[in-house]
Amino acid sequence: MWQDTANQYGVASTSQANVPLQFYAAESYQSQFYPSSRSSLEGAVNTGGVTPSYGGSIQQPGGWWTAFGTGGFEGEPPLLEELGINFSHIQAKSMTVLNPLQHVDEHIMDDADLAGPLLFFFCFGMLLLLSGKPQFGYIYGFGLLGSISIYTLLNLMSDKGIDVYRVVSVLGYCLLPMVGVGAVSVVVTLDGILGYMLSILSIIWCTYAASGIFVAVLRMSDQRLLVAYPVALLYGCFALLSVFNVGAGRAGVGR
Repeated sequence: MWQDTANQYGVASTSQANVPLQFYAAESYQSQFYPSSRSSLEGAVNTGGVTPSYGGSIQQPGGWWTAFGTGGFEGEPPLLEELGINFSHIQAKSMTVLNPLQHVDEHIMDDADLAGPLLFFFCFGMLLLLSGKPQFGYIYGFGLLGSISIYTLLNLMSDKGIDVYRVVSVLGYCLLPMVGVGAVSVVVTLDGILGYMLSILSIIWCTYAASGIFVAVLRMSDQRLLVAYPVALLYGCFALLSVFNVGAGRAGVGR
């Protein structure tokens, strides 16, 4: 039996010994074993004689900044705009605060974004931290309680009403002069005549800008002094945080 098998394979091997190796295309095997399959997608598309076309424009891959673009789709807003971050609006509101004597548009707070206020609160806390006064808890605590209080007062005083997002947005943008005082506190100690004068000036600046925006939005120009009084108390708390180190006094009592 073994001899027959060996002879059988030996005959096959000797019969094909002088025949060179033959290679077959993949299409022949596909047509032999898979008669219903297509040879290639490209050939099937080209046989129709119609080249497929796709609408729209696709941007070529670029750097990391392309993640903040439109992604290559026409009519789609940028990613930062979808997240509520619009640098042009932040710049316009910041310039309104820095120049409070100009006319304030009553539609300036139609886009009540919180990106600018959160940025200014964070910068204010970081500058105080660099000056040796870690006041993050007090900053966010005063900001939260003050925003709720002023929101309640404005809705009781005005007929038009205002939502809490716009109140937080106005108070946060008008904190910008106080951020400048925090930057000065990094270089110069504010526990003196210079610090007191800068703090009073920043309180007046922030109060005048915030009350002007609230009055323009709510159309209550006859009540500007009533609006400015609680706003000045709130910014006075922030000025105290920039001048005095509240945490140091509490640490001394604990010792």
